[in-house]
Amino acid sequence: MKKHQFNRRHFLRGTGVTMALPWLESINVWGDEPTRNKPASEAPLRLCVTFSGNGFHSKEWWARGEGKAMELGKVLAPLADYRERMLFVRGLYHEEARKGNIHSSQTGNILSGAPIASGGQIRSGTSFDQMLAQTYGRSTKVPSLVLACEKSNPSVHKNYSMLYSSHISWSSPTTPTPLELYPALAFDRLFKDEASPADKSVLDAVLADAQDMRRNISASDQRKLDEYLDSVREVEKRIENAGKRGELQGWRPTLDKPNIQRPDDGIPQDIGEHMRLMCDILVLGFQTDTTRITTLKLNNDHSALRFPNLPSVQQAGHGIDYMIHHLLSHSDGDDWLRVNQFFMEQVAYLAGKLDAVQEGERTLLDNTMLMHCSSMMIGAKHNNDELPVIVIGGGLKGGRVLDYSGKPERQLCRLFISMMDKMEVRPKTFGDANLMLEEV
Repeated sequence: MKKHQFNRRHFLRGTGVTMALPWLESINVWGDEPTRNKPASEAPLRLCVTFSGNGFHSKEWWARGEGKAMELGKVLAPLADYRERMLFVRGLYHEEARKGNIHSSQTGNILSGAPIASGGQIRSGTSFDQMLAQTYGRSTKVPSLVLACEKSNPSVHKNYSMLYSSHISWSSPTTPTPLELYPALAFDRLFKDEASPADKSVLDAVLADAQDMRRNISASDQRKLDEYLDSVREVEKRIENAGKRGELQGWRPTLDKPNIQRPDDGIPQDIGEHMRLMCDILVLGFQTDTTRITTLKLNNDHSALRFPNLPSVQQAGHGIDYMIHHLLSHSDGDDWLRVNQFFMEQVAYLAGKLDAVQEGERTLLDNTMLMHCSSMMIGAKHNNDELPVIVIGGGLKGGRVLDYSGKPERQLCRLFISMMDKMEVRPKTFGDANLMLEEV
């Protein structure tokens, strides 16, 4: 694998703050060594894995056809604008995930395909995002950013630790990668070098350096720099406002007023705002090349989230907060479909944000393999004999359905090997696979 030189990149600096720059035509901001096939200033490839637990509606996760003519089931309808850049992958699965109980053993190895220890023990396998972080990710300030919108569950369910249901990213077989649940702390990890007062703006700290740089770049790069700094300021303001709304999200409190003191810094009360903030922070991490590897767990498997922000079809005049996500997945009704679409709307929002960032002749979405997956196909059946997977962007040939149902060698780890290969990390084996998916 090519060696990247992190210390040759250009940064904006201030007291306690380092902010990497987006792709600019006037200067080489990436710092990689040029090769015959890749100029030094060409933007790198990134990986983003998003996850939602408990599967999808039994009749509405499907795709048919190719290119512009591709038809999508109702769950995937929010992604219609990206179907020409999307791979719909059907029939892949993890054999080891079928050997334990439901939920925990179906999720803890979703990105590794490794065996899962039972009896409350913690042992899975290093996930492929962390394998990339330990190699490809060394080029950046933050080797990987692991985000979540629901807290980890430390209990035990049917003889398996629920930590498996709460973590898709594993730094080692016994170490789930710590989740960043708070938008403010995720933002600080990308841009702040040391602890500093919460009211200190990252952007204010680097403005003087930004003005000095502005004098020495092209007019188009000046516009790009201004757009980038504006997006950082917007995220800072939204984090500040979100932190004032309360600690918990996704449910309706039983009291009109809190009977305990609210924490100073919290998680956005609105689950949709929480998810979008995490998407925006993720994009900033890629845009500045502060990180190239990110996972975003939108909720846990066996999730307890509720959705008062979504109007109920089954209970007119109410939000979908009468049942937690896990139990709702057993219903397979109209409200379950609406919640599925809500998750896909977040993926579409993320894809749109990535696609709006221009990096030379390509967009950030063109330079990002965005994969969404779940722990099972149908929540009511808990079946994981095939897993729902889509991949958008990353320069892959999209507008295709890849169906491996009934075929031999249909390990999901084959897809992971193919994706790692695109990022110049080439293990001989990974999980239970030793072959790539040639179609990818």
